[in-house]
Amino acid sequence: MSETLLEIDDLHTHFFTSRGIVRAVDGMSIKINKGEVVGIVGESGSGKSVTALSIVRLVPSPPGRIVGGRILFLGKDLLQISEREMQEIRGHKISMSFQDPMTYLNPVMRVGEQIAETILLHQSVTKEEAINRAQELMSLVQIPSASERASDYPHQFSGGMRQRILLAMALSCNPDILIADEPTTALDVIVQAQILELLKELKARLGSSVLLISHDLGVIGELADKVSIVYAGNLLEFATSERLFQNPLHPYTRDS
Repeated sequence: MSETLLEIDDLHTHFFTSRGIVRAVDGMSIKINKGEVVGIVGESGSGKSVTALSIVRLVPSPPGRIVGGRILFLGKDLLQISEREMQEIRGHKISMSFQDPMTYLNPVMRVGEQIAETILLHQSVTKEEAINRAQELMSLVQIPSASERASDYPHQFSGGMRQRILLAMALSCNPDILIADEPTTALDVIVQAQILELLKELKARLGSSVLLISHDLGVIGELADKVSIVYAGNLLEFATSERLFQNPLHPYTRDS
């Protein structure tokens, strides 16, 4: 049997607002085994991204708070460890590529330095070694002329290239799990296909498990071994990709 890397067990993440409690994630349970791609698919507001942020403990607080459940990484509950321990795991063992590159890339910092910053945080290397590694990662995610483009700023890249930079940052420490949150959103169909092909190649080359988040079943079907269908913070259906597309059981899945 495959080794279970990550197990989300009955996760509840709520947001406490002036208008009441928003149960963004309301009983999510998912398993990710070593080498697997697990997809989470659902419409906007279904709790996909909040689930991902809960895993890496980046839910904005206030107003958000994880109020119940467990998130087990190699048997260790990430909700019970200190923030210092979590920092050792976040970006190193579990990395996340966010859905809006311009929000998460520093506009006044060269992209090579931003990738190198993550490497310096988790690895015992010199700044020069980190910069060289950043350029290698940019080549890995198929950014042309990586050594020259490492000196450019985020606004000098297209949307697809900025998404590749986020992937390079997420892969900088060879994580066990890569969380890719809507990696093809707002990209045209040609660039979407390129990003999906890139993710396939990276998984095959690096062997990382991937949690792929999308609102598009077509995108999930391209990559995922298993698929989670979520709605209003609840898990409606969890199955192998083959079974889900051939015989969806839940009416919501069939209508999607």
